[in-house]
Amino acid sequence: MTSANEHDENEHHVSEHHAIAPRRVSFDWSRTPLHWIPDEPTATHVINVLHLLLPAGERWFVKVLKEGLPLVRDPELLADVKGFMGQEATHSVQHAHVLDHLAAQRLDTADFTRYVDFVFERLLGERPPLGAPLPEREWLRFRLAVVAAIEQFTAVLGDWILAAEDLDRAGADEIMLDLLRWHGAEEVEHRAVAFDMFQHCGGRGLPRYACRIAGMTVTAPVMLYLWAWGTAYLIRHDPQLAGRVRYSLAEHNRAVRRGLLPTWRSLGAAVPRYLRRSYHPSREGSLSRAVEYLRRSPAARAGAGAA
Repeated sequence: MTSANEHDENEHHVSEHHAIAPRRVSFDWSRTPLHWIPDEPTATHVINVLHLLLPAGERWFVKVLKEGLPLVRDPELLADVKGFMGQEATHSVQHAHVLDHLAAQRLDTADFTRYVDFVFERLLGERPPLGAPLPEREWLRFRLAVVAAIEQFTAVLGDWILAAEDLDRAGADEIMLDLLRWHGAEEVEHRAVAFDMFQHCGGRGLPRYACRIAGMTVTAPVMLYLWAWGTAYLIRHDPQLAGRVRYSLAEHNRAVRRGLLPTWRSLGAAVPRYLRRSYHPSREGSLSRAVEYLRRSPAARAGAGAA
C-alpha cells in the first residue's frame, strides 16, 4: 500500500508535529450524476456507502472524543483532538449533503441510515447496550478503541483515493472526486489522533493492548457487513437500475482490477499492521501527498475564499 520512501517519510513525521485544523469547503452538486463513475454502478455505489455511514459515524466520533476530553492531560494532544473533532464534524455535514443529493435523484437512503443511527446512537451510545455491567470508564475506553480502529481503515482509504488516478481516467465526476480526496487527505492528516487519544486514555500495558485488539475485532467484521449490505441496498434502490442489477462480487472484483476500488489485500493487510504491539498510524499513507492535495483542493480553496 505504501512505499518504503513513504514509510521513511512518515517515520520522520512521528516526531515532527503537524497541526490539525478544520477547513471550510464548498461543493456544488447540481451537475453530479447519480452514477458519477460513468457506466460503473457497482463501483459508484461501493464508494457511495461512505455517504450512508459517515454522517452518523462521524457525529459519533465527535461525541466519544468529547466524553474523553477531561482525561487528556497533554496540551498538544488536546489541541489535536479538538482539531480532529472539528474536521470530523465538517465531514459529517458534507456527506449528509450528498445524501440529500441522492434523495433528489430518487435514491432514498432513509431506511438504511436509520439502522446506522441505531448502531452508533444505541449500541455504541454513552451506556453499554442491554445493561452490560461495564464500568463507565472502561466503556469509554472501548469506544475510543473502536474509533481508533475505524480511523485505521479511513486512513488506508484516504491514501488510496488520493492516488487513484484510474478514477480520473474513467471520467469520474470531478466534484465527487474532490469531496472524497479532500476528506481522504484529512483522514491521512489526522490518522494518528484517535489512536494517540486511546493510548493516552486507555490505561497501561496488556489491558490497553487487549482493548485495542477488541476494538479492531469488533470493527473489521462490522464494517465489512455494513459495506456489503449498504452496497446491495443502494444498487437495489437505484431508480436508474430499476431492479435489473444486483450486487455482484465478480463485478466488484472487475472494478478492483480497473483500479476503481481498493484491493481486498490492501484493506485486509491494514488489520495485522494495526495489531502489532509497536504499531503507530503515523506510518500509514503519505502525509506530504495529503497536505499537497489540501492546498489545491477546489472545494477547500473555494471555502477559504468564502471565509
